[in-house]
Amino acid sequence: MVQDCRTYINGMQGIPNMHQVDFATIDLNLLKLFAALVRDRSVTLAGQRLGLSQPAASRALARLRTMLGDRLVVRGKLGLELTPRGALLAGPVARLLDDARNIVAPAVFDPAAATGRITIAAHDHLSLVLLAGLADRFARHAPALDLHIAQPAGDNVRLVEQGAVDLALGVFDALPGSLHRRGLYTDGFVCVVRSGHPVVAAGLDVEAYAALRHIAVTISGIGAHPVDVALSALGRTRRVALRVPHFLAGAMLAADSDMILTLPRRLARLLAQRLPLALLDLPVQVAPLAPAMIWHARVHGDPAHAWVRQQLADVAAGCAPGV
Repeated sequence: MVQDCRTYINGMQGIPNMHQVDFATIDLNLLKLFAALVRDRSVTLAGQRLGLSQPAASRALARLRTMLGDRLVVRGKLGLELTPRGALLAGPVARLLDDARNIVAPAVFDPAAATGRITIAAHDHLSLVLLAGLADRFARHAPALDLHIAQPAGDNVRLVEQGAVDLALGVFDALPGSLHRRGLYTDGFVCVVRSGHPVVAAGLDVEAYAALRHIAVTISGIGAHPVDVALSALGRTRRVALRVPHFLAGAMLAADSDMILTLPRRLARLLAQRLPLALLDLPVQVAPLAPAMIWHARVHGDPAHAWVRQQLADVAAGCAPGV
């Protein structure tokens, strides 16, 4: 549209009084006056529309005529009338100003009309807890917007930094300054064993807990599990008989064996609805889990990403308390 206006400003064949204009010297604010003149056909009314006095509007019209090399408007019986060049420029100038308004207007997001894909990095723990609710919200409010869960990579911070994913879910320590964080909820830990396991009737204390064969879910392989830290403080250890990389696999194996698995409470409740599992209180004190979502500063102000983040926050808020 700027090129259209440049073409008309710099001249067209068959129209008199044309001259070459240096585009860099053009005062685009004067085009707002021209658009007002086209609409109101009065210098006074056009000036009032722009907050100009009549003398100021007249001076601005003089500069506009000099800039474009044409009178643009002349007096007629019913007010100001457009010259041929003025009539020729009316449409392009109006479109140019509309484009300028759209450029500077705040971006908006209409979920119902949105298309494309949102990519989230998350391990199966938070995928199981949150993504069914998020997918349901997409289906109801943004039916043409797709949801993709990326292959996780450790804590997924690198994926967010590189722009490979829109956001990541997890438990994060210190983050680079380019990333934003929003907590989702806090969660405690419980134990799950198969339904009918002897420990369900006998009860679970620290001694019984430490004596059982354990399943552990290992995600990054870095750092001690909070349960092991708590047991160590009591002078005890546990035997991890099986390590797996996925919470769902661990839960299924616990349901089919006499091993015990320690899980975040919300996840355990969810899995116990689908697997023959019994929940038991964890007999040691462990600090609560605090999952969060993280995203890069480059998408912080984007309305589509902000909408997705709010949906996730709402889904998390609707989950049963976990502590």
